[in-house]
Amino acid sequence: MQGRLSTTTMRKDRHTIIRRLAISDYYAHESAYIDEGARIGKGTKIWHFSHVMPGAVIGENCSLGQNVMVASNVRIGDRCKIQNNVSVYEGVVLEDYVFCGPSMVFTNVLTPRSEYPRNTSADYAPTLVKRGATIGANATIVCGITLHEYAFVAAGAVVTRDVPAYAMVVGVPARIVGWMSAYGDVLDFGVGDLVTDSQGHRYEKISDGEVRRVE
Repeated sequence: MQGRLSTTTMRKDRHTIIRRLAISDYYAHESAYIDEGARIGKGTKIWHFSHVMPGAVIGENCSLGQNVMVASNVRIGDRCKIQNNVSVYEGVVLEDYVFCGPSMVFTNVLTPRSEYPRNTSADYAPTLVKRGATIGANATIVCGITLHEYAFVAAGAVVTRDVPAYAMVVGVPARIVGWMSAYGDVLDFGVGDLVTDSQGHRYEKISDGEVRRVE
């Protein structure tokens, strides 16, 4: 029937993915471009119209959605999820388990000019996204900052400075509005400086700008 995928077609697509994984240890859709010199870890999947440039390093079991660009010398850890329409520019490092929402934006030059190009590695301000951090859809990360472990950036936020571990930030420019556990539970410190999340892990509020996990 028109408009529906047959069981046979779905089986063929699944077998194609399995076969390509067996050949290269990772899967790249036939419309994706993987440049010579890129290193991609086992089990990673790269979907339609994406481009991985020379010198990029992507870890194991990552997922890169449609129309993702990974520039030269970018480092991406294991089990990261990069949703559709994201460009990861040179100077950006993603540690393990980072989530990049659809159409979020990284930058790598603080004062760009078309007339006076700043397009060498020496021009790029480094951005570090630490383990487990989440960046929501359409958020913008101004370069030269660090998102610490399990930071949570709301959709549409513009982040212009470092975000502490476990902090939730929203708005333009982004500001801290609360705290979130590694699992994803909102931490309510209104009743005290020690909170236990749904997984039994305890978090302590040290100051208005710092929370730490104390097990």
